[in-house]
Amino acid sequence: MEIIHLILGKANPARMNGVNKVVHELATQQQQAGFAVEVWGFSANPVHDYPERTYTTRLFNASRNPFGIDTAWKRAIRHHKPTVVQLHGGFVPRFYAAARFLQQEQIPYLITPHGNYNWHALQRSRLRKRLYFSLFERPLLLGASAIHALGQSEIDGLQRIFPNQKSVLIPYGFSATTPPIPRVSSDFVVGFCGRLDSDHKGLDRLLDGFAQFRQTAPNARLWLLGDGPHRAQLTSQANALGLGEAVTFWGSQFGDDKLRLLQQCSVFVHASRYEGLPVAVLEAASLGIPCLISEATNVGDAVRSFGAGCVVKQGTADEVADGLARLYQQWQTDGLTSLQQNARRMVDDAFNWPRQLDLFDQLYRLISHRPLA
Repeated sequence: MEIIHLILGKANPARMNGVNKVVHELATQQQQAGFAVEVWGFSANPVHDYPERTYTTRLFNASRNPFGIDTAWKRAIRHHKPTVVQLHGGFVPRFYAAARFLQQEQIPYLITPHGNYNWHALQRSRLRKRLYFSLFERPLLLGASAIHALGQSEIDGLQRIFPNQKSVLIPYGFSATTPPIPRVSSDFVVGFCGRLDSDHKGLDRLLDGFAQFRQTAPNARLWLLGDGPHRAQLTSQANALGLGEAVTFWGSQFGDDKLRLLQQCSVFVHASRYEGLPVAVLEAASLGIPCLISEATNVGDAVRSFGAGCVVKQGTADEVADGLARLYQQWQTDGLTSLQQNARRMVDDAFNWPRQLDLFDQLYRLISHRPLA
């Protein structure tokens, strides 16, 4: 059974692109477990300029026409005849064209929207998305053998506009390779790592909430690791809130540099308005960092079950401020020791790869034996 993951990009883990990162990790884990797996990507620069990897990567030219499909890709699909193709992303015109071709070739496919079907995400550019959905996304979903969701919020959002019985919930796993280290610091450091997208990641609310919280914890600091389209806007907001040097924008960080900074954080906050499954939360938890998250992250059930932090409903500024105050109080009492241990245990138990890979294998086998839509 051969699996092909189809993406926009090169599955480069050294880029601020969540989809590429998780596809790289998924393909790596599947290859190591004995899956016949490849990653195929559409790129405007189809040059293999990424770190060494264990699985095969094939790159195809992404034309200026967003609905255009490289003829070399079509020839490769016909030659390989994979068992299943997994499309990664939602509302991608090129995937609509790819799905039509796969249907013509009688090759089953599933789609992983990576948070794009969360109800809040569907409300962004609502009219344009509604038109696109009726013309292109709906036919793609009708032809899909399965819709793979990373969190319940995606299933709930999609059911409101596309009631279906083929949505499947399988979270990704996470490899906790770096052991947690004891935190010996007199400062309460609140961390965030990810794309600086104010609406998506709820960073406007994080800044407002942190400003409220800091009135009772004047020595607290906020570290934002990452870059993105709203960095200047967020910097202006921080200055307007009078946070000054209390907030540090570290820019994009990777590898050991990123880990070194994360390991100095007391808590990690992800107050997103919508997500698929944020790897940054799992990475922070694997380092033994208690997490303050919104329900939209789709990690809330696990955090509650393991006692690995604090879960708030919407991630509003008031909720963030209140959650930080509670964690800060516990930090003053016991240094968050129990939550740190629980966070690591959550990743090891709830997001271990062997169990997730078995679920993926079952899904692929079901799809391969299911009549095509």
